[in-house]
Amino acid sequence: MSLRSNRRAFLKTTVAAAAGASVLETNSPLIFGAPSDSKWRDLFDGKSLSGWHKNPQKIGHGTGGTWRAEDGAIVGEQDPPGSGNGGILLTDEKFGDFELLIDMKPDWGVCSGLFLRGNDVGQCFQMMVDYHDAGNVGHLYGEGTTGFNTRTFDINGKYDADKNLVGIVTANHKSAAEVSLIHSCTPNEWVDAWKVNDWNTAKVRVEGKYPKITTWINGLKVCEFDGAKATTERYDKEGIFEKLGVEGSIAVQVHGGKGWPKGAKCRWKNIKVRAL
Repeated sequence: MSLRSNRRAFLKTTVAAAAGASVLETNSPLIFGAPSDSKWRDLFDGKSLSGWHKNPQKIGHGTGGTWRAEDGAIVGEQDPPGSGNGGILLTDEKFGDFELLIDMKPDWGVCSGLFLRGNDVGQCFQMMVDYHDAGNVGHLYGEGTTGFNTRTFDINGKYDADKNLVGIVTANHKSAAEVSLIHSCTPNEWVDAWKVNDWNTAKVRVEGKYPKITTWINGLKVCEFDGAKATTERYDKEGIFEKLGVEGSIAVQVHGGKGWPKGAKCRWKNIKVRAL
């Protein structure tokens, strides 16, 4: 993603599964099933960051942020907290056509993301995890490439008298056709699927030279994007292909900048992948 302020400026102009559970493709928008142990494999051992690395050089978000294995999850935050210094944590292994399962629990107010076919300089197709007012979780963004964006709505927090997050409302609604998606869930479907202050399971499918990318959250199909045919504003399939190629790392992000609340964290666990 671009810096948080840039992303928001551009946008103004334009059920949690158990460990090892999988969301299977179907004609129904919501279904769960158990993955085959012979096909799925773990990318995180629950105890260490073996097989992962921070961005080796400073990128737009910072020198890498702080990452650790804690209580069976990968936990990321700014380094030091509230400093504005973020970064990404990437798999050493690279993936081309694959399906991914990952549980996520971002603190409210953080701007994070799930990177697909990413590289060490922070370029990727990104599933947004912009868990803040005027944010979005589940649609796609051209991180570090062209800044294309497929969101069809923003999310905003609903708060109690003590300013605690108690729910989500949506705004700035668009149709799937307006952002050249094959499919987008409705805002109400997303609100019903998302579990506030709890773990949520994402599934992502990535396939093809100019990839078709489909995302689900807690079994709800959030978006389907065809990279070979999309005419989304700012999308440049050839230019992005030159930067990313046909494979890259899977990565998670701590956004740089002062918008990240001091002490806030993003958490990821039960990370599984299978090749297609």
